[in-house]
Amino acid sequence: MKFAEALARPGFGAIAEFKRRSPSAGDISPVARVEDAVPAYETGGARAVSVLVDAAFAGSLDDLRAARAATNLPLLAKGFFSTEKHLRELREAGADAALLILRDLDDGTAATLMQAGNELGLDTLVEAHDEDELERAARLGARVIGVNARDLGTFRIDRAAQLALVAKAPRDRTIVAESAIHTRAQAAAAELAGADAVLVGTSLMRAAEPAAKLRELLSRPLVKVCGLTRQEDVDAAVEAGADLCGFIFAQGSPRRAPDVLPVPDTVLSVAVFVGEPEERGADLVQLYAKEEGTVRGRDAVLLRDGEPVARVADLPWEGADPDHGRTARGDEDRLVLAGRLGPHNVRAAIDAVEPWAVDAASQLESAPGVKDHEKVRAFVQAAR
Repeated sequence: MKFAEALARPGFGAIAEFKRRSPSAGDISPVARVEDAVPAYETGGARAVSVLVDAAFAGSLDDLRAARAATNLPLLAKGFFSTEKHLRELREAGADAALLILRDLDDGTAATLMQAGNELGLDTLVEAHDEDELERAARLGARVIGVNARDLGTFRIDRAAQLALVAKAPRDRTIVAESAIHTRAQAAAAELAGADAVLVGTSLMRAAEPAAKLRELLSRPLVKVCGLTRQEDVDAAVEAGADLCGFIFAQGSPRRAPDVLPVPDTVLSVAVFVGEPEERGADLVQLYAKEEGTVRGRDAVLLRDGEPVARVADLPWEGADPDHGRTARGDEDRLVLAGRLGPHNVRAAIDAVEPWAVDAASQLESAPGVKDHEKVRAFVQAAR
């Protein structure tokens, strides 16, 4: 399967990258062998493999040849390419696609290289770092657009700017979020912004088990611990491995938070409202409808920058409704499952519904708004 076709498959995917070093991070895994890494990436579920062939990354065309001998997955050659001769060399060494960095190429050169690649049977990943470059990539007709979180001039990472660009990218193209992906929540943030895939390198090269790390980044459901009111409970949820931390701002809720408490950039924060949302600085908003006689309605929508990205089915899992699983599942691509989930029933709920995320609050408490850290750990472990 060609590179562009592999990335355009339904669902969220990953390009797994092989590199021994980088100009920004220095040595990452200086004695790593392509022959060892690439089969692990395939086992871990990569849709394609990226190979650094530039000497600045301790790479070469020999690495590309070794990767071609080790896998049938599509291969992306990464480096600084500016001539048709470069592309021919890459194709001869086994590449299925080549990186074109718009920072280094004017429109005429980029168009020429894209056409040359097409004639060689070589796809291109056209990389943008700012809004102007994103518009250029779209105008040039790039089928696969990479949005890099790293400024190649300063090496500074700006994930917020990357996600904003991903959200602005044309939806009729395949969008790849590149760099700074180390956790499931960071990968999910790119997914929710509109990326079709992430390109992951450093975190895989440093992992003791690259295949397991890649599976972890792509695995679902995500785990949300909600109703957090104390910093020590937030810290416990993060330490346990939660991907999302939820803060409730509904009037009358015994779990009303004082604010969106600090969370590391390895997880996502979710502000929960009833009726009308407020600006609280959270990564996501979970919005319930008002319902007479109760604090809130049963179901909600998950919003990113005001746009719906998932449905929340908040249905009690301790009832006796035989159609409960079918009702919760629905037809949506992303379902967040909630409703009295806890360590004792979350695995059965996951098996029945196969949600995108699971959400627990009251069943993880020692008192309203106070988390039992052992229950939090048990819930996260059971949901994994």
